[in-house]
Amino acid sequence: MSMSENSPKTFGLVARFETPEALYEAATQTCSEGYTKTDAHSPFPVHGLAEALGMKRSRLSSIVLAAGITGGLGGLALQYWVSVVTYPLNIGGRPYISWPSWIPVIFECTILLAGLSAVIFMLGLNGLPQPYHPVFNTPGFERSSTDGFFLAVEAADPKYDSAETRAFLQRVGAVEIHEVSG
Repeated sequence: MSMSENSPKTFGLVARFETPEALYEAATQTCSEGYTKTDAHSPFPVHGLAEALGMKRSRLSSIVLAAGITGGLGGLALQYWVSVVTYPLNIGGRPYISWPSWIPVIFECTILLAGLSAVIFMLGLNGLPQPYHPVFNTPGFERSSTDGFFLAVEAADPKYDSAETRAFLQRVGAVEIHEVSG
């Protein structure tokens, strides 16, 4: 067995920054430098950080809209089937297709399916639950929930070179840089 088979695989480099502004600037420069497999971690949302990293808009809103429309049409079909096909009752001379009385059920079916799809697809698209991630091995990473600002560049990035990426992160103002194995 060779040495490379026994050694842990490198996940990438994780750099710590002092301020959210420094993290934002580093993320902007990292994206403009051509790195694509990056991620940032901070204790609170940093406005514009996702765009600075070059992240694309989520498909979740389209999925929830489609599920809501499907739920509404399903509620309409349910009311139609029950009131017209399966159990038609003529109460007070109303027509069988009395859609104003169906609105609450249609609304509830729309909200139910949209809400459930939002939760399920949000978890799926985010890759959750994920109890372990290699970036958790970074020394001092627990500070990302209190006062630490971290930028990770994955080794899977086509532009990644350990020495060059480390030098780049130092140029953009990293206080600490750690190589993380995954």
